[in-house]
Amino acid sequence: MKAVTLGEFLRTRRATVVPDGEGIPAARRRVPGLRREEVAQRVGMSVDYYTRLEQGRKIAPSESVLNALADVLQLDPPAREHLWDLAWGHAGPARQSGSGVQHVRPGMLRLMESFGTVPAVLTGRRMDVLAANRTARVLLTDFYALPARERNAVRWALLSEEARRSHEDWENAVAGLVGMLRMDVGRYPDDPRTAELLRELRDKSAVFTRIWDNCHVATSVVRERKAIVHPVAGRISLEVEVVTFPEDRDRFLHVLFPAADPASQAAMRRLEALADV
Repeated sequence: MKAVTLGEFLRTRRATVVPDGEGIPAARRRVPGLRREEVAQRVGMSVDYYTRLEQGRKIAPSESVLNALADVLQLDPPAREHLWDLAWGHAGPARQSGSGVQHVRPGMLRLMESFGTVPAVLTGRRMDVLAANRTARVLLTDFYALPARERNAVRWALLSEEARRSHEDWENAVAGLVGMLRMDVGRYPDDPRTAELLRELRDKSAVFTRIWDNCHVATSVVRERKAIVHPVAGRISLEVEVVTFPEDRDRFLHVLFPAADPASQAAMRRLEALADV
């Protein structure tokens, strides 16, 4: 599977912008979204320059051009960051692939276990699961029991029947994870392990292909709410907070707090008892 390109991202997002009445009326357009000429005009660049951007030519758009493109294409903060990764990753020096072994400090493991009843999962490059405390392994799955290559949050969520059954809004949860994977691919477009993962997901999951081809981008720094139905503990409504690390933007600590409603609190106590067995 080919790496993500700036041109692909621009074309896909351009097609999602609803024209605001300028130029050709939407009802008479042959294709959805804005035309290249309209994007170029609104950004303040030549059509030829914008066309070369979509064609993937080796040019380095300036900061002002990227900001203007983000405005015209109506990109949210995660998509803006992804645009910068794609543009500057293409034009700048080659990046490291990031395929090396990802280590977890013992202190981080102790911190996660100290959370007790609160599930916590540490993810790294390409959303690989680097660590999960006991409560998280009972709530989601025992990632440590999986083969090393399968300890990936996106792969598990898409290909595991266990994940599909347990997530009340499974497709929304999957979309967020796929969007975070796209962010990672934008930072490391030539990573062979990521390319292998993308090929597998495209081959095995039509849902992944649909979400991926829409160029959806997400960042895990946004608070998330989800509901998980555990086969023993029952339904738990959760609020997910994510801790980021300034020195390593490839790692995220996902902490899942039970909602304040009595049913979720009771279900979490049952989950705690299971984790202590």
